[in-house]
Amino acid sequence: MEDFRSAYETWQKKVKAQIEKRPERRDSFQSTSGFEMERLYVPDRIDSAYIAKQGFPGDFPYTRGIRPTMYRGRLWTMRQYAGFGSAEETNRRFKYLLDEGQTGLSAAFDLPTQIGYDSDDAMAEGEVGKVGVAIDSLEDMEILFDDISLHEVSTSMTINAPAAVLLAMYTAVAEKQGVPPEKIRGTIQNDILKEYAARGTYIYPPAPSMRLITDIFSYCRQEAPKFNTISISGYHIREAGATAVQELAFTLSNAKAYVKAAVESGLPVDEFAPQLAFFFNGHNHFFEEAAKFRAARRMWASMMKDEFHAEDPKSMQLRFHTQVAGSTLTAQQPENNIIRVSLQALAAVLGGTQSLHTNAKDEALSLPTETSARTALRTQQIIAHESGAADTVDPLGGSYYVEALTDKLEEEALRYMDRIEEMGGAVRAVEERYVQREIQRAAYDTQKKQESGQEIVVGVNQFRTEEEPQPDLLKVDETFVAEQKARLKRLRETRDQKAVDSCLETLRETCLSGANVMYPIKEAVKVYATVGEICGVMRDIFGEYNG
Repeated sequence: MEDFRSAYETWQKKVKAQIEKRPERRDSFQSTSGFEMERLYVPDRIDSAYIAKQGFPGDFPYTRGIRPTMYRGRLWTMRQYAGFGSAEETNRRFKYLLDEGQTGLSAAFDLPTQIGYDSDDAMAEGEVGKVGVAIDSLEDMEILFDDISLHEVSTSMTINAPAAVLLAMYTAVAEKQGVPPEKIRGTIQNDILKEYAARGTYIYPPAPSMRLITDIFSYCRQEAPKFNTISISGYHIREAGATAVQELAFTLSNAKAYVKAAVESGLPVDEFAPQLAFFFNGHNHFFEEAAKFRAARRMWASMMKDEFHAEDPKSMQLRFHTQVAGSTLTAQQPENNIIRVSLQALAAVLGGTQSLHTNAKDEALSLPTETSARTALRTQQIIAHESGAADTVDPLGGSYYVEALTDKLEEEALRYMDRIEEMGGAVRAVEERYVQREIQRAAYDTQKKQESGQEIVVGVNQFRTEEEPQPDLLKVDETFVAEQKARLKRLRETRDQKAVDSCLETLRETCLSGANVMYPIKEAVKVYATVGEICGVMRDIFGEYNG
């Protein structure tokens, strides 16, 4: 008890300091009955394991949250994933969502952009602007963020193999707005290992891909210290069919590989680790999902402290974005998806997420309409302002069930991670297709359960209706594709081609020399070299991965 009282008093001092720095959202948090909500609830009796396993919010091992006051001080960032068609169309959607109360941007890029091809490349045919916005050059990026201050908003970009190029474009747009790189905030996904295992938008083989990632770590440490250099993603692993345990294990194993690569490249762990972020899936099992996030924080904190000897608390704090599970959305009875999304989002909030995207009800059928995107955003706002879930820290902490689930998830995930380490780490496990096989096995098991009716999907294998009304769906006007290609043609005709050629040659030499590629990429972007041209140089030097 003396240990507990001492730790509790220390935590209360941290709370006071936190509130002086950032006041809580309200002077008083009350239930609808007028009951005062305590900042944190703790058990009356403390056993010896409490401080070691749960602790206090803002204290190692961060099971109960990474900040002392959590959402009482600042709500999570409400970040709706958006992007389709042209940069102009997506800019309009960004502004619409910001006007509706979104607090951060999340950019979806089309498939050609994600795999490093320009819109007029033969490989891009039929895919331009389909699953995200088409970005070919800095000109498109300028249009995408036209009249949106990059000093005031943070942006998450779902980009992996060409992450260095899109980051360079983003910083160049910020500079044109008068915002220096050290002031920008946001995240690039930049997680190539999960691409090999679960998603598929890779370009280069593992070794040069890992080099690009560590080059970005080093560049941002120097130039953009507020920008998250990677979003280590369990989301797509889970979407491919993994279990919650596998999502934890494979994500943290990938994270370990990135940290090792950065340390081996000469970067001190406390100089880059505070800029690492994570991206998890918010799936259907409400309590398991909340427990998963708590377990992830504890596992990361222990790994960074014990294995990498991090000393900066920020290196040990797992900060993460959550997107609710697209794979659980159904084309049948799409209104049911609103309920699914609400429960998944609430689990993420109760699990302590720092950022959240809620899917729209129609995303099993098409890109979301403005109305359905607004409803998805309103879901977050209702949770934040009407449910009381944000009024106390870690509301589920201390639940016998949730604490047992947290422990079990950690235990089983560590078993997987030990197996991966025995194989030589995450890169080798992916190269040997161990991770892919495990995900496929789990996906197959789920499919069998749903087909047999053992696992109920409401509206699909039970509680079906005879006739499904056709909802209003978003239709992207594909006439923009010709305009996009024409703009690209004009760009090539009017830019300084000698400057472009010179910058691309410098990039080629840098790729061969082993120096940091971010600097020549930034220069190439500024003279309007295209995504395809820059990635093409690196394709020539690094080759392509055909795993």
